[in-house]
Order: sequence, then structure tokens, then C-alpha cells
Amino acid sequence: MEKVKQVFEKIRALLEHFQQQGIPGYDLLVYQHGQPILRWHYGYSDYEKRFSVNGTERYNLYSCSKPITCTAALQLMEKGLFRLEDALCDYLPEFGRMTVKTENGLQPAKNLIKIQDLFCMTAGFTYDLYSPSLMKARKYTNGRCPTREVMKYLAQEPLLFEPSTSWNYSLCHDVLAALVEVVSGEAFESYVQKHIFQPLGMTSCTYLPTMQDEESLCAQYRYDEATGSYHADRQNVYRLGSEYASGGAGCVSTVDDYMRFLEALRKDELFEKRETLERMTRNYLTPAMEQPYMYSARYGYGLGVRCPKAGGGTDFGWGGAAGAVLGVDRDAGISIYYAQHVLSAPNGTGKIEAIR
Repeated sequence: MEKVKQVFEKIRALLEHFQQQGIPGYDLLVYQHGQPILRWHYGYSDYEKRFSVNGTERYNLYSCSKPITCTAALQLMEKGLFRLEDALCDYLPEFGRMTVKTENGLQPAKNLIKIQDLFCMTAGFTYDLYSPSLMKARKYTNGRCPTREVMKYLAQEPLLFEPSTSWNYSLCHDVLAALVEVVSGEAFESYVQKHIFQPLGMTSCTYLPTMQDEESLCAQYRYDEATGSYHADRQNVYRLGSEYASGGAGCVSTVDDYMRFLEALRKDELFEKRETLERMTRNYLTPAMEQPYMYSARYGYGLGVRCPKAGGGTDFGWGGAAGAVLGVDRDAGISIYYAQHVLSAPNGTGKIEAIR
């Protein structure tokens, strides 16, 4: 009990520090052994209108979308519809002849992108949402950008490095959403609704929010470091078009619904085989791959989540661009989810480590 009290005091001090930094509002939920043990609301869901945070707000998940996308893909892997070792071009042929940026200019890629590279961010893609090819996708689809079709444009962009040789945070999980569409025969949004959201009662969640959905989201802000101020910024730039389900950053959810997902992961209720969750939360990065990885001092990277290195702990998790943080410790029976809606937030750097 004393240890739990110390942890709660640490969390309290951290959240009070966030308040001092001017974070407009946040919502923290902690479960242990299937029961809520801490819920802390603070501030405003819309500062200008003085709407207080009440726990029902919907947020852009940004990169907290990634574990859901990876879960959907792993369910299909369990059914034998692909293997991690398979070449991506066996399913999305446009990725069969990639080029790579080198000191000697663009060169044909020597390695094929494997599906494992998508999960592990080792394919060599970038996160350049305004690359020439993606700008063409917007133009030639009249702003619709259907998920599968966009990949035909993305494949025209050169890779940063040979697949399976390094790590770079990128559009890998957006490509993974397109892979889900190909191997399942369903639109990505339809698949996750039927196989994750509906079974878990996640009624607030979607990767394709309508205009009405967008208007219902908690107010989103951007922090200006130069002035120390916050201003409204409702745009999610990762939604490339009206029909684009961004597997890496497109989902919206409430805190309670996202906790339903985390608890289902913790209790291993989303996969048919026990080894699937173990594979998801195992480090796949080699020493060469992890050089650019920001958490390499303590963590590895699994199939879409930060995870312990061998002997380094029992928790896994990730975060999102507007300040969300997820964490699961299966040994301790704990799931934690923190949500705020501030881009370029002053409490963003290192928060995953701190709140853990």
C-alpha cells in the first residue's frame, strides 16, 4: 500500500507540473487488475468556451492509433493470411521496385520491404506528408485519397535507407492499414469496427471521422514555444483526404474507450494465440537498427509498441502527437492512459518515461 501511495504522489506531482505549464486540460485513467484505481480530470475541453473536462471527450489519438492498427494486422496474420517474413510487394505490388537515397544519388533498393519492416518502422519510409507523390495523390483523387490507392503514390517516393537496416518513424503503419484492406478484402475502417471496436464496445472510435465527428472533438491547441502561449488548431494533418484511414495517426476515441482496448490487450483477449501478444511486445531492433531510435537506452521496439529489452522490464506502450500516452504492464496488472490535446506541447518530451 505504501508503494502505491508513493506512485500516486509521483503522478500527482507530475500532473500538477503539467498544470503549471499551462496545459489547457487533461484526463488520466489507471486500471489495476481490471478495476479503475485512479481518474484525474483537469481544466477545459474547450478553454475559450470554458467547457470543463468531464471524461466524455473525444480526442485525436494520433500515434496511439498505431497499436490498434497493428492489432488488426496481427489478427489477420494469425489466420495465415500473411507472414512477417513475406515481401510487401507480394500484396502491394507497387512496392516491388523501390529506390533508396544514397551518397551517390538514388539507387535501386537491394532489399525488398518485408511486412515485419512495416510493424517495426524499418522499411525506410519518411513522415513527409507533403512529399511530391502524396501531393499528387491529393490532386488526382480530388482530395479523397482512398487508403489503398494512396499507397500507389507513396511507393514512388525514395526510401531513406535499405529496408531492414535502420529505424525511422514514418508512414509504415499507414501502409499496414492498406495491407489489412488487401488481405481481409474489407475497407480498413470496416475491419477494425467489426473485429475490435464493436466487440469491445468502443462506440466513440473511428479512423474516418465525419465532419460532425470532427466538430465533436475536444478542442485542440498548439503550443507556441516562443511566446509560451496556446492557440486553437483543430487540424489533423495526418488525414490526407476524406477517404484516407490513417493507420498511424487517424483514429479518434474517448479515454474510456481506449482503456477498453488497453485492457483487452493486457488480458490477451484480442488474439487467438498466446504467442501473438508475446511477439507484438518483443524487441525486434538490432543494435544497428536502434541507433536512431529515441528510447534505445532502455527500450526496444516491437510490432508497433515500445517494449522492454531483454531483462529490462515488463511494460509496453507508446504516445501520440497531441500528448497522449498509453502504457500496459501485464505483470503488475496495470493499464494507464493519459489524454490531452496539445500539439508541440511543452510536456511532450520525456513524458512517456515520466508517467510510466
